[in-house]
Amino acid sequence: MESNTARCLVMQMLEIQEAGWCRWKKSRGSKFEKTISFALLSQVEGLVLILSLSGLKEYIAANPAFKFEHSTTVINSRISDGAISSSEYEESEVQDEFYDAMADDSSSSSSSEEEEEESDDDHEKVKVVKVKLRNVSWAIAGLTLKRAPDLDASKDLDPCIAPINIDPSQFHGSLNKGKDENDSNCWTSPSSTGFMVRGKTYLKDSSKVMGGDPLLKLISVDWFKVDKAIDGISLHPRCLVQTEAGKKLPFILVINLQIPSKPNYSLVLYYAADRPINKSSLLGKFVDGTDLFRDSRFKLIPSIVEGYWMVKRAVGTKACLLGKAVTCKYLRQDNFLEIAVDIGSSSVARGVIGLVLGYVTSLVVELAILIEAKEEADLPEYILGTVRLNRLRIDTAVPLEV
Repeated sequence: MESNTARCLVMQMLEIQEAGWCRWKKSRGSKFEKTISFALLSQVEGLVLILSLSGLKEYIAANPAFKFEHSTTVINSRISDGAISSSEYEESEVQDEFYDAMADDSSSSSSSEEEEEESDDDHEKVKVVKVKLRNVSWAIAGLTLKRAPDLDASKDLDPCIAPINIDPSQFHGSLNKGKDENDSNCWTSPSSTGFMVRGKTYLKDSSKVMGGDPLLKLISVDWFKVDKAIDGISLHPRCLVQTEAGKKLPFILVINLQIPSKPNYSLVLYYAADRPINKSSLLGKFVDGTDLFRDSRFKLIPSIVEGYWMVKRAVGTKACLLGKAVTCKYLRQDNFLEIAVDIGSSSVARGVIGLVLGYVTSLVVELAILIEAKEEADLPEYILGTVRLNRLRIDTAVPLEV
């Protein structure tokens, strides 16, 4: 039932330990310093508090239903010596594959050191903890990046067969291809240079390089609305794989991202090769290998190119082994391999995708898929394919019935 009454949206919850609360009550004398407000403000690190408030502001700005005309009071508080250290937060975050400590565009350095700032009110020194950047060394100012050498396609595609010409105009998905970066509710295929992959000497020095050109060509994207998650979507009559043009392609890699919601959605990406797969290559071993091998190698790198800070913070830029984080099902038939990624199989992934869907109309998302290289012979890594989703509209998903 619709109502114009102002609603409260809880974005952060804080638990105060009994010992800490007693210490505050004993050590503080003024009336305000004995209130819950003061204890809450003192227990939260200054920077974390500011970012939390800015994230709430961004969410309300993106959702008109939560906008109301009223006054706002901002309370500033110093960080006490008894505040929880940032290292405790970092340790808990490292355990989560899907979360990556990121700063917004205003942060240009990566350091865990504390710096001192002078307060305008009492000129006392206060501590401000910078957000530590992990796995985004390519964003540090002044850093010179190496680019992956040009990919030798004969290594992973059959060198004995001449490549065919793939005509994108023959393939039409339910989601339109964008003409440029300003288009909305569409997809494009960006360069791989924005993604960092393992370099040739990674096993020796852990060095990473910018990705080269994708091996496979993104030819179409489907945006389906389904009653329940569909495995083996490639077998559906409306699927590109079942068309006459699709059957003529040497190989198609189908990525079926199953998105839990009400209703459920499937974002289906179709990547084509201009030659058959070289069976002795890493890609060949992946395509025709066991599910256990595939789970240990199938990797995705996400990136929020445009979007709110809190979404960037949740998604991060860390490469993730999808087979280890969520349930993946594989279907190998004829000239294709389908990978059905059940995002709802992980509570963490389900929470992240729920946040993304709340902002999706204002997001520009880039994804890169690749096979993790664990042996020197397979290095450097290369990008199988990329996709950029420009401000996707949920209501444009096409119903798909089994």
